[in-house]
Amino acid sequence: MHSWTDTLRFAFQPVVNLRTGAVAALEILARPETGDVLAEARRDPELDGRLTVSALRAAARKETLLPLHLNVFAATLADLGGLTPLHDAVRAAGRMAWEVTLDIVPPYTHVPQRALLEAVASLREQGFRISADGIGDGDVPLRLLTDLSPDLVKLDASLLARPAAVRAMRTLCEELGALVAVEGVETELQCAAALSAGAQLAQGELFAPPARIPAADVYVPSLAPGAGTAPRSGPLVREFVRPAAVLPLTASAGQVRALLTGSQDVSGVLLVDQRGRPVRSVHRSRFLLSMSGRYGHALYADRPAFKLGDAPRTVGVDATAWQVLDVVAVGGRDRTSDDVAVVDGHGRCVGVVRLADLVRALAESRVEEAAGLNPLTRLPGSDAIVSEVDRRISDGRPFTLSWLDIDHFKQVNDGAGFAAGDELIRAVGRALQEAVAEHARVGHIGGDDFLVLADEEALDPLVTAVLDAPWAAGGRPVTLSLATVVCGPGSVRDHHQAAAQLAPLKKVAKALNGASWVLGRAGLPGHEVRRGGPGPAPAQAGYAAAEPRW
Repeated sequence: MHSWTDTLRFAFQPVVNLRTGAVAALEILARPETGDVLAEARRDPELDGRLTVSALRAAARKETLLPLHLNVFAATLADLGGLTPLHDAVRAAGRMAWEVTLDIVPPYTHVPQRALLEAVASLREQGFRISADGIGDGDVPLRLLTDLSPDLVKLDASLLARPAAVRAMRTLCEELGALVAVEGVETELQCAAALSAGAQLAQGELFAPPARIPAADVYVPSLAPGAGTAPRSGPLVREFVRPAAVLPLTASAGQVRALLTGSQDVSGVLLVDQRGRPVRSVHRSRFLLSMSGRYGHALYADRPAFKLGDAPRTVGVDATAWQVLDVVAVGGRDRTSDDVAVVDGHGRCVGVVRLADLVRALAESRVEEAAGLNPLTRLPGSDAIVSEVDRRISDGRPFTLSWLDIDHFKQVNDGAGFAAGDELIRAVGRALQEAVAEHARVGHIGGDDFLVLADEEALDPLVTAVLDAPWAAGGRPVTLSLATVVCGPGSVRDHHQAAAQLAPLKKVAKALNGASWVLGRAGLPGHEVRRGGPGPAPAQAGYAAAEPRW
């Protein structure tokens, strides 16, 4: 028996969900009273493995609900080929492997990568989740990070000073299906920066310091609605996942009652099979009502709880908030308050989402979006477009930016009347939206000017639907002009430079006869006229092309 066991203590630090403000998990940290057992564990894989098991047992004595994060050195996993004793300790503690995330800690230098990947694959097979720790401050190779395909990537707070790097990691994590957490958050500015850069989770002194007793409450700053990055189809469910209260399918009604009455925060219990897949869902109010009725306890206490449960409502971790609402809408009204179980690709429960969290987030996003909509077309203005342009630039993604307007629109208004002019603008806006569907963003930036942000392959359908269609106002034929700049990775540094590249193309398009389309490529000389004849047309005399107004 090593002497370190006599003086070693463990501290708990919460991992906070930045969307809901709730504690998503607890990380268990070794805190030796004397000596440096962590330095010894870094050199001794067997000692490190025993430390990990000890951390799990310490958590089992303090906490029985929240998912746990345990630290283990990368070299330990590669040397031992996994952590077989940990799996046995998890079962002995009454927990399930998928409730435990292993934070793989640097250094990675000189660690046999194949052995590490094989060990991680073995742990995944047992049901454990994997986190890559110390990214940004450690030495993990980028290729190894992608090969690990972690469920969570933990970034050092020092990266927040380089928001482009954090956004790039968020993009990589979206491809890997991983969440992003920021460690060491100490100030409200860092918290806001983490959320703005796309992090879903965070931990640090700001929320709660490591403590011998798990924190019952954490401090989360009030953040502006809409902070962070959310897909157009709505925020992802994974941003709202709360820990699930789970029991094995064989649990009795008495066990479920003890769990529900032991904590007011538990709104329901999921009964899962041996692989962690939800089989029944027990709702707090309905269950306790059955148990509290006449003879209820005598009838049900020792019977299997699944008889008092319902079929669980489940969604995948990649579902959007709107898809959850679709799931909730199916079925009886009495189940609208039920938690929805979130499952991974293997059908295993990773947590639950509450309808109230989703409705609040969707309402906030809709309020923010509505504030920026053009009242005539109900399309977003320039702010939404330029934000997405800058995000694509920082992510190194190619895009096209197109400006479109109605030729001689003042003459249209003077000849056909402002009502006909307004209806023409609305019709053009609808046509743009229908042409690009989910493949582009359309903005109405004022008057008869529109912006379209799209991938290059979406341009041809856009042109066919808009430029090749006949347009008229008050019986008068009308043509449209389109200018497009194609921006490859690194060709422009921000949306201001993209606008500068687009301005001369607009002038060329306006100088052509009829429906016109001019395309150029950022950073390259010249342009290509794809629609329109030589000009200027007689009706254009005296009208100067304006710079893009955004």
